[in-house]
Amino acid sequence: MARVVVDVMLKPEILDPQGQAVQRALPRLGFEGISDVRQGKRFELEVEGPVDEAALARIREMAETFLANTVIEDFVVRVDEPAGATS
Repeated sequence: MARVVVDVMLKPEILDPQGQAVQRALPRLGFEGISDVRQGKRFELEVEGPVDEAALARIREMAETFLANTVIEDFVVRVDEPAGATS
């Protein structure tokens, strides 16, 4: 079984009020030097069978139609390599 990760982030031109709230809170918590924060979503999908181009295409379709609002969000699909794995 393989894991595929879909990271969804607001497009750069879209205001991120949650990220701004975190950024403003950081100095009060003692974390200085952070000039911007953007918040996103991460989906981890356990895939049965091989993760070939057909499986990745289906997951990209899922991300585009269900996991992300592509009007305001971008997404990236990647296969998550297990720790210690080599190619």
